[in-house]
Amino acid sequence: MAARSGARLDDVIERYHRGLAAFMKGDHEPVKILFSEQDDVTLGNPFGPFARGLTDVVDTMARAAAHYRDGEAVGFDRIATYGNDELVCIVEMERLRSKVGGHDLAPLSLRVTTVFRSEEGDWKVVHRHADPITERRPAESVLEP
Repeated sequence: MAARSGARLDDVIERYHRGLAAFMKGDHEPVKILFSEQDDVTLGNPFGPFARGLTDVVDTMARAAAHYRDGEAVGFDRIATYGNDELVCIVEMERLRSKVGGHDLAPLSLRVTTVFRSEEGDWKVVHRHADPITERRPAESVLEP
């Protein structure tokens, strides 16, 4: 799918994936530039509640990236793509490797939903939700401790 003008969505997704490789090294900037600057931009990551609005999203993104170092993106498994010329949602499994906190380099996987919106002819990330739930869990796992 392509926006009416500007970057093709496939190219933006490729840049996004490269940005996530930098994210695993602690650098959020390559991903940040792909996010919408509209007030309705949202981000849900494994480290806290949803963020809304550019300032909150960028702050949340920077804090999340600070947890990673010396990492890389290993691969992206596309589960589904939905959308039209204005709004596209991709569902993926991200396969990553990084040092997280005080731990050695280790593999990690995230299930991710990313929504791209055509804004002034370019595709921007308007929503991302990522969490580490990649295997079946017991029903009780949804209960708060």
